[in-house]
Amino acid sequence: LSYTRHEYFRRLLCDVIGTWVENGEAPDDIELLGRIVKGICYENAKHYFQFEVKDRLKA
Repeated sequence: LSYTRHEYFRRLLCDVIGTWVENGEAPDDIELLGRIVKGICYENAKHYFQFEVKDRLKA
């Protein structure tokens, strides 16, 4: 996945999650939402590709 496509996906994902929060469909908890976005955009790829990366992103 190219950086540009990944960034576009991340922005769309955050927009969707923001809409959920505005509509009361998700809690307004920035730490929880940050972990969800990190899990989808970072942890899933790290696990799928079996990268051995020192985790510098703490959420």
